[in-house]
Amino acid sequence: MSKKITIYDLAKTLGVSAGTVSRSLNDHPSISMKTKERVISMANELGYKTNKFAVNLSKQKSNTIGVIVPKLNSIFMSTVLAGIEKIVNDAGYNLIISQSLESMEKEKLNAKTLYDSGVDALLVSLAYDTSNFDHFAHYIRNKIPLIFIDRVHNLPNCSTIIINNRLAGFEATEHLISLGCKNLLYVGGNIKRNVYLDRLEGFKDAIAKHQLDFDQTHFLETDLSPDDVDSVIHYIKSMKNAVDGLFVSSDNFAAHIIKALKRENYKIPQDIKIVGFNNDPISDLVTPTLTTVNYPGYEMGILAGQSVISQLNGSINLQPANSITLRHKLIKRESTFN
Repeated sequence: MSKKITIYDLAKTLGVSAGTVSRSLNDHPSISMKTKERVISMANELGYKTNKFAVNLSKQKSNTIGVIVPKLNSIFMSTVLAGIEKIVNDAGYNLIISQSLESMEKEKLNAKTLYDSGVDALLVSLAYDTSNFDHFAHYIRNKIPLIFIDRVHNLPNCSTIIINNRLAGFEATEHLISLGCKNLLYVGGNIKRNVYLDRLEGFKDAIAKHQLDFDQTHFLETDLSPDDVDSVIHYIKSMKNAVDGLFVSSDNFAAHIIKALKRENYKIPQDIKIVGFNNDPISDLVTPTLTTVNYPGYEMGILAGQSVISQLNGSINLQPANSITLRHKLIKRESTFN
C-alpha cells in the first residue's frame, strides 16, 4: 500500500513550509499566485488528497445534517427520508439518521450526539413520549437550523412542516357519517403528539357538526402496534352500541384490525366501515382495500430538505412559527363502500 501524501511531504518536496502549502491549498490571499500554482501542481502530481473534514472543521462546517425519527421501519417515514436525502445530497450535504425508538431519553441522547458531532442542521420528528424540549436548546441558542416534521412542537425560531391533521380527521369522519355511520370510534396514538391530538379534534368536530353522541368511550389511545390489535377488537365488541364506523390513525394498524375483524366474522364495510391514514402501500393491498387519507411523505421530505438548505445558504431567515402545511387528500376505497 502506497504512503498517503501529506502537506509535510509537499512542503519538503517544494522546499517551503507546511504553513505555505496549507495556505496555498486554501487559496489564502497572503500567498502569491505563482506559489499557489506550484503547490497545486505538485499536489496533483503526487496524488495529494485534501482532508475535507479538516477543511470544513476549520470553517466550522461539517456538511452533515442530522435527522431524528421515531422509527426507521415506517413506510411513511422512509418516504420522508428519501425526499430529504435527495435534496441535501444534491446540495453537497450528507445525512446522519438516528431513531428515537419512541423514547424521549433516546431522542435526547441522539440530539446531544449529533450536536457534539457538529451537524450543520437538525430535522426532527418527535418521539411518542417527548414532553420536555430542553435537549434542543443548544441548537436554538447557537442558531443551528432546527426543523420539526410531522410530529412537531413550536419552539422559537424553528420551522415546522405538517399537514392539516385536524381537517383531515374531520373529513375522514364526515365521510363515515355521510355513509350512515352513527356510532363511531377513533383509534389513535399518544395525544401528546400533535398528529394524533389534531386528528382526534377533527373527529370530534365532525361528530359535533352532525349532532352525534361523543364521550371518551369513542376514543381509544393505543401504540398503533400489532400487539394492540386484540385489545382493540375486544374494545369494539364490548361497546354498548355496535360500532359502525372506525377511523384508525395508521394504515398499517387498520390493516391488522381488518384482518382481526374478519376473523371475528365482521363484514367490512357492511358491519363496520373503516378509514385509515397515510395512504401506505398496504392500504391498496389489504382486502377490502382501505379508504385512507393521503399523507404526502416524499413531498414533505423534499420541502424539509429545501427548507434546511435554504436556511444554511442564508436565503431564508429563521422566523418564529415558520410553518409549511402540505395538502392531504381523502382516498375512497372498498372499506367504506358496499
